Amino acid sequence: MLHIKSFVFSPIQENTYILYNEEKKCAIIDPGCYSDEEKDRLYNFIYENNLEPVALILTHAHLDHIFGLASVAEKYKLQPQMHKGEKMVLDYAPTSGLMYNLPFINYTGQITYINEGDEIKIGKDTLKVLFTPGHSPAHLSYYHAVGSFVISGDALFQGSIGRTDLPGSNHDLLIKSIKEQLLTLPEETKVYSGHGSVTSIGVEKRSNPFLN
Repeated sequence: MLHIKSFVFSPIQENTYILYNEEKKCAIIDPGCYSDEEKDRLYNFIYENNLEPVALILTHAHLDHIFGLASVAEKYKLQPQMHKGEKMVLDYAPTSGLMYNLPFINYTGQITYINEGDEIKIGKDTLKVLFTPGHSPAHLSYYHAVGSFVISGDALFQGSIGRTDLPGSNHDLLIKSIKEQLLTLPEETKVYSGHGSVTSIGVEKRSNPFLN
């Protein structure tokens, strides 16, 4: 079963996740580490726990989720995995960085494109790929049934949903994605979002004001 280590990175307070198992295999999701100190925190956790990174995964490619992508990909010789529909978002991210006064070196290497229904292997463990667009054009979420959790990125938050005032976003599509892809998961499923605290599908079904 997969365990979760979370980090809060950058002035935008983004959640980066490391998923790891007893085999010491791990996946890094949405590396938002901006400063050298933040990158060291990520790398030190991996080193101190003798983990082997085998997957580098994006929910989407907004700048706060990819600040550390180039560094992490180079350090562990991994190709990022994301939906092809996020490539234009990835390419635009440095421009967004300048707008927020957060310049960074963008990733320009090869990418492994994944789609809804695919499975990502982390040793003997598996993540199921869910297609949850709306906050961004081709946002993905990742469900681990055995561990009863989903990495929802910026689709679903505790008591909120992702912004839909950004280029390529669509409010109606996001609501549809959440209701059809996330709220259909078992109510006890924990939700690990791109920002903020952990919640559950059941709690959001009953109390999220954007969904009721």
